[in-house]
Amino acid sequence: MVSIEVTPSARDQVLKIMQKQGKPDSALRLYVQGGGCSGLTYGMTFDRQESGDEVAFQDGTLKVVVDRASAPLLEGVKVDFLLGLEASGFKIYNPNAKETCSCGKSFSA
Repeated sequence: MVSIEVTPSARDQVLKIMQKQGKPDSALRLYVQGGGCSGLTYGMTFDRQESGDEVAFQDGTLKVVVDRASAPLLEGVKVDFLLGLEASGFKIYNPNAKETCSCGKSFSA
């Protein structure tokens, strides 16, 4: 089991986007892939099917799915949604990141 915190503001925003896109029964899929200026990037998408090779858990009304390869890199992360003058959007706080690029979209572990 992977421990991921989705803040109430992030959960509300994800659920709003799911409704707007007509995908209310989907899960939020979090993953890590190669790329970015620090080597690894975060990804989020909606998924209606599970492949069977992931960890899934319920966070209130939101189902979250993480593939097993990404799970160790996402252990203990906090997903937040910020809405402000200087920064708006989803923000991932990762205690496993050794380095993070200035935009916060990529990291190294």
